[in-house]
Amino acid sequence: MQQTEQTIVAPATAAGEGGIGIIRLSGSEALSALWRFFKPTATVTTLSSHRLYHGYIHTADGERLDEVLAVYMRGPKSYTGEDVVEVQGHGGPLIQRRLLDLFLDAGLRLAHPGEFTLRAFLNGRIDLAQAEGVIDVIRSRSEAASRLALRQMDGALSGRIYSFRDKLLESLAFIEAHIDFPDEEIEPPELSRVVTSVVAIQQGVSSLLAGFDHGRVLREGLHVLILGRPNVGKSSLLNALLGEARAIVTEIPGTTRDTIEESLVLGGIPLRLIDTAGVRDAVDLVEVEGVRRTRERCSTADLVLLVLDGSTPLQDEDFLALDACRDRPLLLVLNKGDRVCLPLVEPFSSFSSVSISAKTGMGLDLLKQKVTECFSVSGESSESSLISDRRHREALLKCRVALDRFMDAVSVQPSPEFLALDLREALHSLGEITGETTPEDVLGQIFSRFCVGK
Repeated sequence: MQQTEQTIVAPATAAGEGGIGIIRLSGSEALSALWRFFKPTATVTTLSSHRLYHGYIHTADGERLDEVLAVYMRGPKSYTGEDVVEVQGHGGPLIQRRLLDLFLDAGLRLAHPGEFTLRAFLNGRIDLAQAEGVIDVIRSRSEAASRLALRQMDGALSGRIYSFRDKLLESLAFIEAHIDFPDEEIEPPELSRVVTSVVAIQQGVSSLLAGFDHGRVLREGLHVLILGRPNVGKSSLLNALLGEARAIVTEIPGTTRDTIEESLVLGGIPLRLIDTAGVRDAVDLVEVEGVRRTRERCSTADLVLLVLDGSTPLQDEDFLALDACRDRPLLLVLNKGDRVCLPLVEPFSSFSSVSISAKTGMGLDLLKQKVTECFSVSGESSESSLISDRRHREALLKCRVALDRFMDAVSVQPSPEFLALDLREALHSLGEITGETTPEDVLGQIFSRFCVGK
């Protein structure tokens, strides 16, 4: 874990040309470091907190470096909970580098990835779930994902977890009171109140877990694999869905030798479209490797769009393609639907299908609707209770296992010591979500996902 005694500095805006570039400082020396180089336009001797000041940054030699706006945010009312300074200058890479070098040469340390948010966590400004919401907001690829991340950042998930924790602490205190005073037996009416509370927590935890798949879809997106025999129109379908010529399309079978991946948002759901090499008994070594990769990707796809040529009879290679994805969610796409479509035979006729023409665009809207229906996310109100992070899911699963053990123990023979142990384990699992019991190496992994200036 990084030390928080040092004052840190880093660019808070992305590298490259822009109208504004922000340099952020955090720590006890942030304000004094600003005064070394900042000369306000107005005659002021002190900077009021949370107020913008116009002025110029000068080098130690007195050279005017940039015209800026500077703001000082006195801790604890700042993002990190420490004294924070932001210098808003022009966004060119050269001027931003020179501004940053000024503060580094003055003895400040370059921030590590996520260190500003880490300090906010360590200083109690936010908990770990809220910190993870910050990075999810930055990385969200759809409006629905952004709304979900904002709710997590604002504490919607944390509030549920703290509610569970408070009820568990109350139940644990009751159980431990009987451990401290062993002569006092736990009467069934008294224990029933604890059981009622634990059952309510179990239901709440199960409710959060039930929403994980939808939350994961919003956060990570869906991997949609476009599969089929060579020259059936897979790359044409990818191009049609994207609205651009991303993949090369020719009449030569086996044109696509490797997977091509592109992002798309449908119905508020981020998708990762994956165009694959055609499935067949290939001889060419490059194509053989492409087919192997196609089969490998099938095992991890959230949905497979199995493309068939609806205008020609089924071929052996169509059956090979179906066999490659039998255990995955499947939607048949009958391409070349602008021609005469032949009826499907078993086992293809048992799957849901959509007739389209990748060439004319016929049926594409219906296909998009079918894809989103496969993973539809219910309305606005449900998003506030979704979990989307696999780490949170694992912690909640461990919590539920501990609560299940508690209920089993109660039904057999209530021993206060074992009952208390189960409740402590449940509490520890919940603490992994909010950061109260999260191991230090896990904290390091979480904050390393952030950019340097956040």
